[in-house]
Amino acid sequence: MMEWEGVREFLKGMVKPLAATSVVLMAVLLSYIQKLGLESEMVYSMLRAFIQLSLIGFVLQFIFTQNSTVWIVLAYLFMVSVAGYTAGQRAKHVPKGKYVAGASILAGTCITMLLLVILNVFPFTPRYIIPVAGMMVGNAMTVTGVTMKRLRDDIKMQQNLVETALALGATPRQATIQQVKRSLVIALSPVLDNAKTVGLISLPGAMTGMIMGGASPLEAIQLQIVVMNMLIGASTVSCIFSTYLCWPAFFTNAYQLHTKVFSSD
Repeated sequence: MMEWEGVREFLKGMVKPLAATSVVLMAVLLSYIQKLGLESEMVYSMLRAFIQLSLIGFVLQFIFTQNSTVWIVLAYLFMVSVAGYTAGQRAKHVPKGKYVAGASILAGTCITMLLLVILNVFPFTPRYIIPVAGMMVGNAMTVTGVTMKRLRDDIKMQQNLVETALALGATPRQATIQQVKRSLVIALSPVLDNAKTVGLISLPGAMTGMIMGGASPLEAIQLQIVVMNMLIGASTVSCIFSTYLCWPAFFTNAYQLHTKVFSSD
């Protein structure tokens, strides 16, 4: 009875989200009028998000009631796996890019989360760890994919400079240090810009959710500061890890560029 009661409450609460789809229908209509050809993709994206979020709501409800470390770890590893695959798709020309991205995201988010738990910023419970891990993994996925793609593209564009440095006795790290720095700066700039303008241009999701849920704006600000700090930390660690893991795939044992890696577009 309790389970069916929860389902009924869920369906009752979905009235407003369904009403909000009218905004998407407006976007579909505008796309049709402007002949953008995005109508089917918009509808598909909306339906997919609706189904995914509905399912994940029930999954999280189950995990929260279990309050088990095993479920926390499984949920976290699932998020990292999906994020690694997605970031690897962005950097599809990087050899073993999905594994590199997954390992980098795992390292960055795990280190950051461990520090937060040790410092007692968040208790190690599903209700806190899973949402926080989701935010970190999502941001780390984006910046890691950009870092890997940009690094590979920059080395390809400046291949002659890199090969000249290698010929003069430079190590792979020394020969590509400028490309690494540039890829890291480009990938992390949106995260840092967002931190600079948070609260001035937009109210982030975590803060907005707490305020709409009835929490004090001061409490929401405290949480958002923690969120911004952890996103910068996890993103930075993940980016740097990805550059170190990319190097072996870009060079041979004789410190030469792998021609196959940079021959495809």
